[in-house]
Amino acid sequence: MQSEKLSVSLPLSLVQFIENYKLAKGCKSRSQVIELALELLRCRELEEAYREASAEVDSAWDVTVADGLADETW
Repeated sequence: MQSEKLSVSLPLSLVQFIENYKLAKGCKSRSQVIELALELLRCRELEEAYREASAEVDSAWDVTVADGLADETW
């Protein structure tokens, strides 16, 4: 996987959390901890998008899509 080096400024409390997490979970680097955190954030955003899209589905669609096709063969 191609990667790009970034520089970020974080409060000391977050840097300490990252370091403690790295040691406790056996991560190879602070970058790996941050990558895991960003993947979780991306998954949360994706789940929210799916939830919103699901709410937009018309409940009458299931009835309409199968209308007249039950147990018929062509």
